[in-house]
Amino acid sequence: MTEAGAGARVPEPIPTEQLHFAMPPQHASVEDERRYRKERLAAALRLFGRFGFEEGVAGHITARDPEFADCFWVNPFGMSFKHVTVSDLIMVNHRGQVVEGRYHVNQAAFAIHSQIHRARPDVVAAAHSHSTYGRALSSLGELLEPITQDVCAFYQDHALFDDYTGVVLDEEEGRRIAATLGSHKAVILRNHGLLTVGDSVDAAAWWFITMEHSCQVQLAAKAAGKPVPIDPENAARTHEQLGNDLVAWINYQPLHQQIVRSEPELLG
Repeated sequence: MTEAGAGARVPEPIPTEQLHFAMPPQHASVEDERRYRKERLAAALRLFGRFGFEEGVAGHITARDPEFADCFWVNPFGMSFKHVTVSDLIMVNHRGQVVEGRYHVNQAAFAIHSQIHRARPDVVAAAHSHSTYGRALSSLGELLEPITQDVCAFYQDHALFDDYTGVVLDEEEGRRIAATLGSHKAVILRNHGLLTVGDSVDAAAWWFITMEHSCQVQLAAKAAGKPVPIDPENAARTHEQLGNDLVAWINYQPLHQQIVRSEPELLG
């Protein structure tokens, strides 16, 4: 690259405040926020379908309603993630009754998610599905280990529900899962799969996606040899850098852009 000639104008840097950088939006009304959450929920479900996280009718993502805090929006029972639109979503109350929409609710979704939303007022969204690598790691009854930079987002910030009693259909089992989750962002349900939470749909969905990838990496690394762990001090520092919901929201935006641009009908 040649140097600029004498007298040539040197390009001026653009002020950083003039550069575009997406941040979570503020909403003027509860109706706007409800529409926003439903759009993000439908998009996240489509992404889960694209990534192959479906297994029959298992799997669900919920989003707390911004007005009725004891109600949440969820995907209809029996509908493919790949087909969900905003208008298909149903709202369920704290008794598991559908209060908006014309589809049934997955009772396992209600049993688990209702107790998590009740125990964690800070949680806007929760995601659970029977993804391949999440199920594989859950069958070992292991936590994720700090063997990569990305997985450090979960360092000392996820738990293991070390029990399995069948399909979760009763609220008491949901309460036990919520208690195990505690203040963490994720829980591995032994012999079952992964569950993640966040202060937005985007964050909960991102944590699930990157957790699934982390399970895949851990299984592959251990199959190949003995992984070299990141030391606790650096793992904790990396968690501070990567482990908050705003970072999750930012990481998720390229995926959201992809699905909305390629499948805009999901917003209908």
